[in-house]
Amino acid sequence: MSKKQKIDVDKIDLDRMKEMTTENPGLLPYAHTSGGAIIRPEDKGKITGRAVAAMHSQTDMQMAQIYQQMQLLADQAKLIQKRVEVSERIYQASISFEPLINHIYYLYEKEDGTDFLSMIAPEEWGRKKGFASFVAEIKLLADHTWEILREGTSNS
Repeated sequence: MSKKQKIDVDKIDLDRMKEMTTENPGLLPYAHTSGGAIIRPEDKGKITGRAVAAMHSQTDMQMAQIYQQMQLLADQAKLIQKRVEVSERIYQASISFEPLINHIYYLYEKEDGTDFLSMIAPEEWGRKKGFASFVAEIKLLADHTWEILREGTSNS
C-alpha cells in the first residue's frame, strides 16, 4: 500500500492554479474539470442539414393541407357548375305541373333531344318508357334552385 502524501500548503502556487481555472466555466469549449462532460464541437453542416430537412417536412405537410383544401373547393365548384347546367335544362324543359318545394322530380331527355320533368322515377316506368335517357333525380329547394340527388346514365 502506498502511503498517503501530505499536501504541503506552502508549496501550492495559487497564482498558477488561478490560471488553470476560469470564472465562467460555461463559456469554455471544453470540460473545465476532470469529471466534466465532454464537449464536442458540432458540425455546422449537420445542424443546418437537420434544420432544412425539418423545415421541408413542415412546409410539405402544410402544402399538402392547402392542396386538399383547394381540391375540396374545386370539387364544390364542379358541383355548383353541374347544378347550374341541370337547373338551366329544367327551366327550359317541358313541365306539365307546378313543382313544389322539397319534392323530388326526375328530368328526362326525349328521343328528339328535348327535356321534360316528371314525377315518375326511372324504375317506375312500365314496359314503354316515355324517354330516351334519364338525366337526373332532383329536388326543388326553397330558393328555387335544384339540388341534384342522383345523376342519370346516358341511354337509360
